Parts: sequence; structure tokens; C-alpha cells
Amino acid sequence: MASSTAPTRQIRAHLPTPTTITIYQAYSDPIATAAVASQSLSASPLFNPARMTWIKPSWCWMLYRSGYSYKDANQARILALTMRLEDFWWLLRRARVTDEGGFKKGGEEVRVQWDPERGVRLGRMEGMRSVQIGVPRDLSGRWVEEMVVGIEDVTERAREMKRVLDEDVDRKVGRDELVEMGLMPVEEVVDVPEDVRVRLGMD
Repeated sequence: MASSTAPTRQIRAHLPTPTTITIYQAYSDPIATAAVASQSLSASPLFNPARMTWIKPSWCWMLYRSGYSYKDANQARILALTMRLEDFWWLLRRARVTDEGGFKKGGEEVRVQWDPERGVRLGRMEGMRSVQIGVPRDLSGRWVEEMVVGIEDVTERAREMKRVLDEDVDRKVGRDELVEMGLMPVEEVVDVPEDVRVRLGMD
């Protein structure tokens, strides 16, 4: 049972197929344009594989982080990236929750943060936590070249969602309505393997 002192840790995500998962990142215009055209994040020379990169399964958390893509030039384009679930679990089996400390500067240690989940208007959802996954530089190349199997630019979807909500002065539009409009992906609680649940402190 969720409580204010022990928020529920769940992985909620859009699952395009039974074997794939959608995660999100935001990039600058040049990186995003090249990535979509070539279906490879590393297509632009501006992409830096030598730094940790953070991926997010939650659409609303991505919108919160990027300000619906308006926050700054480095987050001007939101990309929906498709991964195979088997690769997603492979990453998480190498993860450590950040509040445990003791991270090495290099190596293949994936980081996980559990941050307050966000609603469609980006306010905190009490008692719910959203997972953010940091792919370290030593795994970044493999993640980009082998694990990302699809790239879609969803920036206009994010901006249209903001427009609809800004004009909804009576606050009648909710998650279901946004799904019907095609502005909110259908997200579900993902069935997480038991060993991954233990590693991420989900129980």
C-alpha cells in the first residue's frame, strides 16, 4: 500500500508490443533531426557518448523535465525511443539505486533514481514514484547502437498537449481524454522480473 512515507515504486510505460518498451529523452534540434533521419542517436557529431545519459519511461515525467520541450535549447525535441524489453531488463540488472551511494566514476554501473511521478499537468502524484535510468558512458555505445531499435519525434505531441491543457480553464481534460486525443500514450504498470524488483528496491 502506498503512503506518503513509502511511495509506491512502479515502472509505468507504454509497451508498443509484448516484447518492446518506449522510453523518452530530449535533445537539441541538430541531434534530434539526425537521429530521426538515420534512426541512430549517434548520427550527429554533437551527440556525446562519453557522458551518462538518462532515460525515462514516463511520458509525463519527460514533459516535466523538459518543460513540454520549451525548457531550453538542449531539450527542444522530445524523442520516443523503442527498446527491446530484454535489453531494458539487462540494463536494470546492472543498476544501483542512487541513494545507496558508492558509485564509481567509470565502469558499467547503471544508476536508478525514483523521483515523484507527475500528472498530466506536471504536478506531483503523491505516493507514486517514477523511475529514471542513467546509462553510464561505458555502456552508452552499446545502448545507442544495439538497444535502441526505433526513434520517433514526439515534440509536437507534447506541445499540443500543453496547448490543450492551457486552454482547459475548467480542468475537465484528464488522462483518458488526452489518450483519446492521441496526446497521451497508453501506459501500464510493467510486470518487473523478481530479481530486478529486488535490485531496485521496489518491494
